Amino acid sequence: MNHTHRHTRGLTRRELLQVGYSGLLGLSLPTLLGSAARSATASSERSSRKAKSVILVFQTGAPSHLDTLDLKPDAPPEVRGEFKTLTTKTPDLRICEHLPRLAARSDKYAVVRSLAHRENNHLVATHHVLTGYKQPGAFFDKVASRDDWPSYSSALNYLKPRRDGIPSGVNLPTFLMEGPLTWPGQHAGFLGPKYDPWQISKDPNAADFRVDSVSLAPGLEIERLRDRRALLASVDRQQKQFEELAECRRLSDQQELAFSVLTSGKIARAFELDSEPVAVRDRYGRHAFGQSLLLARRLVQAGVPVVQANMGRVQNWDNHGNIFPTLKNRLLPPLDQGVAALLDDLDATGLLSETLVMVLGEFGRTPKISNAGRDHWAPCFSGIFAGAGVQGGQVIGKSDKIGAYPATTPYSPDDIGATVYHVLGVDPASEVRDRQNRPVQLNRGQVIQSLFTGAVG
Repeated sequence: MNHTHRHTRGLTRRELLQVGYSGLLGLSLPTLLGSAARSATASSERSSRKAKSVILVFQTGAPSHLDTLDLKPDAPPEVRGEFKTLTTKTPDLRICEHLPRLAARSDKYAVVRSLAHRENNHLVATHHVLTGYKQPGAFFDKVASRDDWPSYSSALNYLKPRRDGIPSGVNLPTFLMEGPLTWPGQHAGFLGPKYDPWQISKDPNAADFRVDSVSLAPGLEIERLRDRRALLASVDRQQKQFEELAECRRLSDQQELAFSVLTSGKIARAFELDSEPVAVRDRYGRHAFGQSLLLARRLVQAGVPVVQANMGRVQNWDNHGNIFPTLKNRLLPPLDQGVAALLDDLDATGLLSETLVMVLGEFGRTPKISNAGRDHWAPCFSGIFAGAGVQGGQVIGKSDKIGAYPATTPYSPDDIGATVYHVLGVDPASEVRDRQNRPVQLNRGQVIQSLFTGAVG
């Protein structure tokens, strides 16, 4: 099911069989190696006092801000592109004509048009956006490693642990990996595999969608599972030599979580998309984008504090060519439908006040069109923020006349990270320990206060 990040250190197959973990539990343990169980308390600050969760709608590959949220209709043709603008409910906010549902719901979200950083490479930029920190030792196409900074859910897992069968984070429905390249920012980095979020790598729109890691093996009842757990404990006591191995301790942690998940059933039920009314599934859209966002909503309802829903596989929004037909026909309609339905559902159930929704890519696209596409551009891009105390119906920041650079205060991925932690009730300046057990500061950004106060910066 998963494409988990593999390491050279760990138990051999023979050692694993000697300990007998998988046979005793009757579980698909490899599918659990990327999981963890934690959650968060609400922030004590007024603007996010009720906040509990974050849904990151990640547009992997980076969408063009100039053709979605920050169009320049008065710019020269080589800048403004082919799309017309659409009026929204928000004064001074016009967005792409192919986002009509989002235009009709602009009172529910804020658009930030002055996001910026310096990493024009996909992998490095992705790490920065998904962790709120620059990748240590970054260079072009530096793949994921255990020297990376932890993802938001992993840091939450580390700082605010709990053991009630609820993972601190779930990433779905794709793991960002292409050939030898594994995108950084998707796991716990230097905090270690114990704090990795779950990686779900199945399309929720598929007719046979299910997640084996949160289901009991066929014929395995709860009482039998408890019996096997007792037997496992007995064997573990006889295998003390293995307990000094980091990977072995990780298996023990994950078995404890597996038992908690399987006996509670709360998370397992979240994956039962067929229990949703047909009309609701249709409203999100019968495509990977829509059903992934519906699953994200269900996971938040089940208590998962951080859910990342990737809108496509790696570089799905990396439109160096054929950008306008691709956006118009393949990418924008399902995004528009799915995000609009997500905002409606969260609002109708009262969850929007508790859930920060972010729609972001890792950077923007070049102001000038080249070869019918736009290239990487980190100096300026846009994002959508909603819920968790965010004041909707506003535009924060602005770019220059061609969307090349912020014309107002720029906000970096560090600031996005600080905002995420603020919402989750975590001090961004919290101290964590790296692989050498050295104290390091989790985040060095500043909360984007304008999102919550309405005072545009």
